[in-house]
Amino acid sequence: MREVAPLPEHLAGRSIVLVGLMGAGKTSIGRRLAARLGLPFHDADAEIELAAGCTIAELFERFGEPEFRAGERRVIRRLLTVGGPIVLATGGGAFMDPLTRAAIRADAASVWLRCPLPTLVRRVSTRQHRPLLRDADPAEVMTALMAKRHPVYAESDLVVDCGDESPDHTTSSVLRALLEWHPPRRLSVALSTARYDVVVGEGLLARAGGLLAPVLPQKRVVVVTDSVVAELHLATLMAGLSEAGIAARSIVVPAGESAKSLDGYAALVDEILQAGVERQTAIVALGGGVVGDLAGFAAASVLRGLPFIQIPTTLLAQVDSSVGGKTGINTRQGKNLLGAFHQPRMVLADTATLATLPRRELLAGYAEIAKAGLIADAALFAWCEANGTAIVGGNRERQAEAVMRACAFKARVVGDDEREEKPNDGRALLNLGHTFGHALEAELGYGTILHGEAVAIGIGLAFRLSVRLGHCHAADAARVVGHIESVGLPAELAHLNRRLSAANLIAHMRRDKKMRDGALHFVLTHGIGQAFTSSDVPAEAVAGLLRAEGCDA
Repeated sequence: MREVAPLPEHLAGRSIVLVGLMGAGKTSIGRRLAARLGLPFHDADAEIELAAGCTIAELFERFGEPEFRAGERRVIRRLLTVGGPIVLATGGGAFMDPLTRAAIRADAASVWLRCPLPTLVRRVSTRQHRPLLRDADPAEVMTALMAKRHPVYAESDLVVDCGDESPDHTTSSVLRALLEWHPPRRLSVALSTARYDVVVGEGLLARAGGLLAPVLPQKRVVVVTDSVVAELHLATLMAGLSEAGIAARSIVVPAGESAKSLDGYAALVDEILQAGVERQTAIVALGGGVVGDLAGFAAASVLRGLPFIQIPTTLLAQVDSSVGGKTGINTRQGKNLLGAFHQPRMVLADTATLATLPRRELLAGYAEIAKAGLIADAALFAWCEANGTAIVGGNRERQAEAVMRACAFKARVVGDDEREEKPNDGRALLNLGHTFGHALEAELGYGTILHGEAVAIGIGLAFRLSVRLGHCHAADAARVVGHIESVGLPAELAHLNRRLSAANLIAHMRRDKKMRDGALHFVLTHGIGQAFTSSDVPAEAVAGLLRAEGCDA
């Protein structure tokens, strides 16, 4: 007697649903899988026939397919919600129904048994009792069904290829796939105007079509990426979209901050319009914060708003710019001065893309994770102190956890202040370090210093300014600066090895979009996890700090 395999933690309490075309072996594999897992087995078609007192073919003939699918949906919902977890084999057309797919997605892990055409044709050739095969050529029927159904089956959680091997061999393949599966983590961002998921996991680009299909109003997208990311990840994404039947066209913009300009925006919009987009065509941003901001602003403005998807490929974008709906471009007067709030339909953060990042880019993203803890979550900052080295060192599990923690923090803030309408708290607090940071970027040139590097220095300056103004203990500032430096980020102006002018930096701050009534606006702190906003910081206090940090007057 075969030993029962224990279910992994991520499958505890969840049913397993097998989907695929007729002839894929769902019933025979399902029975064996249920025995190995020690779970009850149910066949949806058998349950339907038992409840109706007649065959599937008779049901089709009497009531037609729409009524049959409605009844099938009710049976599947009952099987998945009444009692404990089960293994369920579904009919070939069940997963095609959107409501049935949603029910399966909510209560089960779905496995697509993908078989080659010759195997399926041979298996179904004698099944003339099937409504779809009656008086028809099996090869023609199965070819047409594959074309129609395979893109929808691609929305399954797992895909297991099977052919002429024995049922026991295929069952072992399904079981191994389930035990090795690491489902992506999901975080819901709930706003007054929108609700969307941030999905974090490894290998999401290859499954992007199945993950995005439920939220796309049209199976047609335009992917916007840059020349560096295109070489690394575009082919994988396009294949993943194609698997789910999503037609995709790509637009590649130059890499770097210079693309996020009025000229870059105009060129991108021209290409999007030349692609013949419709109001339901989604714009997909594949890249870092520059691509996300630029593509998002184009999505917000073309045809007065197109659906938008964020697929961030840098740590900075995964933990910060991809969540919250801020989009924008730079002007000669400053950073992100032209933009719009435009929430994505979904954010896919594939942690595998982080392995291709230069260490400097990884460090720049880490600054935003630490910043989240410093604003209002002291426990998160303590977690960063314990795990920061592993995160910037490439530990994939710690990176995924960091992305989830930082996104959960930002989701709470954005949910409370979607459009930055609370001047003294809410989203304004997310600008800790940014007044200094944006001034450094403007002075040194966008791209000369990375945004995360500028924010890291800005955080150190914000804490030291808070100490100068009597808001914060010097020990807290030293702790923060020490941690930032320990992971390899700059935390002081001296790390830049550049002569800087305090007057020039303050002039940049006065052009910052956070200015109100002509006053300098800063996020300061009473200590770790205790940030607050202040619009009455004397310019001389800022100038004095900058001079003390080595700036010229």
